Amino acid sequence: GGLGDVLGGLPPAMAANGHRVMTISPRYDQYKDAWDTEVTVELKVGEKIEPVRFFHCYKRGVDRVFVDHPLFLEKVWGKTASKIYGPIAGEDFKDNQLRFSLLCQAALEAPRVLNLNSSKYFSGPYGEEVVFVANDWHTALLPCYLKSIYQPKGIYKSAKVAFCIHNIAYQGRFAFADFALLNLSDQFKSSFDFIDGYDKPVKGRKTNWMKAGILESDKVLTVSPYYAEELVSTVAKGVELDNIIRKTGILGIVNGMDVQEWNPLTDKYTAVKYDASTVTDAKPLLKEALQAEVGLPVDKDIPVIGFIGRLEE
Repeated sequence: GGLGDVLGGLPPAMAANGHRVMTISPRYDQYKDAWDTEVTVELKVGEKIEPVRFFHCYKRGVDRVFVDHPLFLEKVWGKTASKIYGPIAGEDFKDNQLRFSLLCQAALEAPRVLNLNSSKYFSGPYGEEVVFVANDWHTALLPCYLKSIYQPKGIYKSAKVAFCIHNIAYQGRFAFADFALLNLSDQFKSSFDFIDGYDKPVKGRKTNWMKAGILESDKVLTVSPYYAEELVSTVAKGVELDNIIRKTGILGIVNGMDVQEWNPLTDKYTAVKYDASTVTDAKPLLKEALQAEVGLPVDKDIPVIGFIGRLEE
């Protein structure tokens, strides 16, 4: 969805502007071009110490890093017939808090421990002069671990965190008793503390990861200026976090388009390629092909209207 699109398109655009850019995501599959760096780190997750490995590939100026751990790999669609976030829509896997705690901690380790030399402009570890862009609730613990584990030791002293909201509807709400799983000190409790009007997954007092991400980060972003306005407009539109976002402020930066991926001259999904000079000839032919493919009357004079949006309950 939108999050995948941003993670796919924004980093190469930032790299083209001269930044050194790394993305960090779970290794949900045996990605054929991502190689084992053989770098491992041990992280405290819940009660246990878990070893994770980093896999890596370099594409379009971006270091793509994948966090390897059975908690991620065993959830792969097709291998277990289950989904990435839960067994069915709207339900969390029991270990989601542990899985995403692991991701956040691994993301803080990667810039320091990975000695990457793919780029002709940059070499070695990224070091500590970095900005983390945390996306949605799964990454909301990152600023908390940054403040509780690293900065007290004098590490990442000048690092900053921008928290980007793609979809306010999913916030990572869990039982308040589960706060102990996160291995965070009590000073963070108020940032997570949340009472909502819903009974699921539990009734009453909860933790809310997204609330903590918003409050503990240096900057809160979202994917369009209009969505930024929407999130603070009403309780319903901000899904009960509107008051928190009003407190911190939010900046809407419209999602860009990856002009390399969506170039009609090289698009592998279309039979007729075109550019600005041939667009008027190509478009009617492509429209007829689309009409035929989806079973509509084939007629170049009938308008076809496309809509991209989110379908949920």
